[in-house]
Amino acid sequence: MIDREHELSVTRQALVLDISRSSVYYLPRPVSPGDLALMRRIDELHLDYPFAGARMLRDLLGREGFAVGRLHVSTLMKRMGIEAIYRKPNTSKPAPGHKVYPYLLRRLAVTQPNQVWAIDITYIPMARGFVYLAAVVDWFSRRMLAWRVSISMDVSFCIEALEEALGKYGAPEIFNSDQASQFTSMAFTGLLRDNGIAISMDGRGAWRDNVFVERLWRSIKYEEVYLRAYDAVSDARTLIGKYLA
Repeated sequence: MIDREHELSVTRQALVLDISRSSVYYLPRPVSPGDLALMRRIDELHLDYPFAGARMLRDLLGREGFAVGRLHVSTLMKRMGIEAIYRKPNTSKPAPGHKVYPYLLRRLAVTQPNQVWAIDITYIPMARGFVYLAAVVDWFSRRMLAWRVSISMDVSFCIEALEEALGKYGAPEIFNSDQASQFTSMAFTGLLRDNGIAISMDGRGAWRDNVFVERLWRSIKYEEVYLRAYDAVSDARTLIGKYLA
């Protein structure tokens, strides 16, 4: 579909074809072999110890022979898009100018599909880099409704996943997310409002909303991702798609 030898740039071809740029750049983000090994292990430890911050992860890595400081662990965590799941209020803030919506799920009984959906993003290691996976999940059934893989944390792949879920299953009553900038952006919240969906947001890293999503990520990674060494984004997209089918 995209011709890299064409006189039009890849970005321009993506605009003409109405597909996101993150879907056509098939090279993973470059990263040194040392950092790639660290990021892979940090990702595994995060699944085992979701409440661990940079300090605890540094200590765990040190016991395994990794000579790494807390600040470097923190930098890699930010690059991977992961953070500790807190049992206390978190002070992380969305991007300036983005509206934060109230949390609507406190004491709410979720009793049927399409009542509440949620979205989350996780890091996917590759042979020579990494990508991100975004997924829309139904809270009642715990079913993944739609997903997208991207080389960046740009909001476009989150919007594509949401649009696919809406096209397949209709609109839920409530859509819940954390306060990450992708989900507080006007483009994302505008799509929710246009479909008459009530918007719910909890603090970034809030433990009560992340537990079942963390279980989903654990299954995907231990049963598919960690068994592979994807060479290209297209490989990751195809093989993850087969696993989720």
